[in-house]
Amino acid sequence: MHVALNGWFWSQPYTGSGQVVRRLVAMLRRIAPEVRLTLVLPPGQPVPDDLPEGVQAVTTRGPGGNLGKVWFEQRTFPAAVAACGADLAHVPYWGPPLSSPVPLVTSVLDVIPLAIPEYSQGFGPRLYASLVRAAARGSAHILTLSEAAKADIVRLLDVPAESVTVTYLAADEAYHPKLGAERDEAVRAKYDLPDQFVLYLGGFDLRKQVNQLLLAYTYVGQAEGDQIPLVIAGKEPAWGTPIFPDLRTYAEELKISDYVRWIGPVDEADKPSLYRLADVFAYPSVYEGFGLPVLEAMACGTPVVANESSSIPEVAGDGAYLVREGDARAMAGAIIALLLQKPLRESLVNQGLARATHFSWRKTAKETLAVYERVLKG
Repeated sequence: MHVALNGWFWSQPYTGSGQVVRRLVAMLRRIAPEVRLTLVLPPGQPVPDDLPEGVQAVTTRGPGGNLGKVWFEQRTFPAAVAACGADLAHVPYWGPPLSSPVPLVTSVLDVIPLAIPEYSQGFGPRLYASLVRAAARGSAHILTLSEAAKADIVRLLDVPAESVTVTYLAADEAYHPKLGAERDEAVRAKYDLPDQFVLYLGGFDLRKQVNQLLLAYTYVGQAEGDQIPLVIAGKEPAWGTPIFPDLRTYAEELKISDYVRWIGPVDEADKPSLYRLADVFAYPSVYEGFGLPVLEAMACGTPVVANESSSIPEVAGDGAYLVREGDARAMAGAIIALLLQKPLRESLVNQGLARATHFSWRKTAKETLAVYERVLKG
């Protein structure tokens, strides 16, 4: 079996799509070394130094920018698949070509542009959403990350349920309660972290609903704000757009700025320590294809508070304290309870650690390989 994979996101390891393609390729090499893998790289990207041994890479030429990405997906990638003689093509994100020279597997991590109208405003985004919707319907099979995402794909893309397979993600081995913990204090110093804090780590777009967490901290701050601030980690966008509401201004309006610390982007290698150092990890997102930060925090032994929405309950199981979507009071109560009630905290930590063991990249790769084989058998 020879599989050609779209490598557009290989050089973006901090994105969900980048993590998927990197972890999947590495684990496929480990569990099925007999399978030939070719990574088709976007224009201008050299062969990466960190490519797993035995994986071939194909470099390409073409235009840049958003139009260049569409050209790569629709013309360059299919041509490279044909040229390298692959038996199967896999696009590990929602950007499949309308026409493929070989059977096509597409990973649809989520359908945010279709599920949330604000994410497909303007002619360009709507056109691209229409294009990839039509292309996904033409795939031999679709992979996705959760049953919640599958239900949305079946409903919004109008594809049969039997054409969609769920292959869960997993936390990397570095996300562990003790492994690598000797770096924790250095990470605390690097980001000037307090002795105790509640952590949010993620994006700031509309669906992340960080405003709910900020509102929750008006209640937490009254009780614990001086001693246990809210630390917000992640690259800040240009605030004040329909997709990125101005959260800094909102925090000022709520009069909680004294309790909130914005630490900016965090190096990938520092994330396990950041989770371990936090007293509570809060994740108020209302729509996720999977929700990997919840799993990463649980795997690190950090109690999690999150919204009971989308795929989050499916991932968290009984390993997180889930509250009603949009209920800032309930989120505040959950955070305060975990900060003050040691038995509850210890119980949730243990349940989270146990839950995290249900997910592994080996299992993800095995299930993906089974789909490849099924597609090739017709």
